[in-house]
Amino acid sequence: MSSTAPDVTVIIGAYEAMPYLIRCLESVEAQTLPAGRMEIVAVDDGSTDGTGEYLEEFAARTAIEMRVIRQENSGGPSGPRNVGLGLARGRYVFFLDADDYFGEEALERMVAMGDRAGTDVVLGKVVGVNRGAAKSMWKETVERADLFTSNIKFTLSAQKLFRRDLLVRLGMRFDEELKTGEDALFTMEAYLRGNGVSVVADYTCYYLVGRDDGKHVTKSGSYVLRFDSARALMSLIATHVPPGPKRDVLMVRPFVITLLPQFGPALLRQSDEVRQEKMRLAAPLLETYWSPGLARRLKVNERLRLLCIAKGRLDLLLDILQFVRDKKEPRAVRKGLRGRLYLVYPHFGEGVLPLSAYELTVREWVGRKRIDVPGPQSAAAFLRRLVGKARRTVRSAGLHMPRRAHKV
Repeated sequence: MSSTAPDVTVIIGAYEAMPYLIRCLESVEAQTLPAGRMEIVAVDDGSTDGTGEYLEEFAARTAIEMRVIRQENSGGPSGPRNVGLGLARGRYVFFLDADDYFGEEALERMVAMGDRAGTDVVLGKVVGVNRGAAKSMWKETVERADLFTSNIKFTLSAQKLFRRDLLVRLGMRFDEELKTGEDALFTMEAYLRGNGVSVVADYTCYYLVGRDDGKHVTKSGSYVLRFDSARALMSLIATHVPPGPKRDVLMVRPFVITLLPQFGPALLRQSDEVRQEKMRLAAPLLETYWSPGLARRLKVNERLRLLCIAKGRLDLLLDILQFVRDKKEPRAVRKGLRGRLYLVYPHFGEGVLPLSAYELTVREWVGRKRIDVPGPQSAAAFLRRLVGKARRTVRSAGLHMPRRAHKV
């Protein structure tokens, strides 16, 4: 083993990873970063499909320094990653899933970026193979991305380059109690407590592979685990960011990405017992972390669903979900002197939910039509709108409203 610390330790936690593991390891070996500047720490988490044997075979013939650890199944990805992290010697670590693979220049580009910018986390562009992948954060390469104004907050998977000194200094480890969302918790902490985040967007660094055998870890687990994940991430954000606009910006991620999918149209097909249990699990999260500032950063149907949960109104929530499942398009109406725009979802104007819950506060698409938040409205425009509404009301009643006489 070399006495010189490598630039990167590639940590691979592998469970039942064949045959995907073959391309994964080939992509490490094909890196333009020289073999002497990296090492592999691979942890076989109790596989029975030949994963452990293949790791040992590869280690015996590769020019890259490689350690293979074989252990009993730990029940999730956190354990193997923590084992790998404990053995890592590199200046940086990269957590590579055994299903996925690198672009050839990935490590060289990301290490160069981290060294140039002095940042503790480097994001390399990710694309999906046989599955979707987030896209909004890859618009441009930036040496220092702002967590609160950029979309990096919406990519919290562990497949990133982390400066090992940060992880050691903070004693960071993956939470082995969490069975899903453990990577989001780890990555968000690094974002919040590290010395900046860089983005490499002009080269595809990582290929995220969708397995066709149904064994991908993110597809497993009960809904209770999703609530555990949301609770942990919300608590982390609240610990490190005081109440206010910045916290509201970050809270969008756990509320919309982690919590809300549990209250999508699929809820209509679930038993009343499951529905009630989900409401019970979500209620304290809304009570603790919901804020008006967060509410205004959401789309109308997102805000309405969360407000129904906060109020304990499963009946109203089901009405809104039925509307969404039926692919009905909400009508847009303007009200008030300021000309605010509202989307007419179920129970609009009935008083059971506040009118503000229906207000358009962020850009949305309704069907194929984009709807932007309207600008301020003048008093004259308000009056014209009132007159127009009055004329339409009169016409619908079959009456005639005389026009104002023109001066001669």
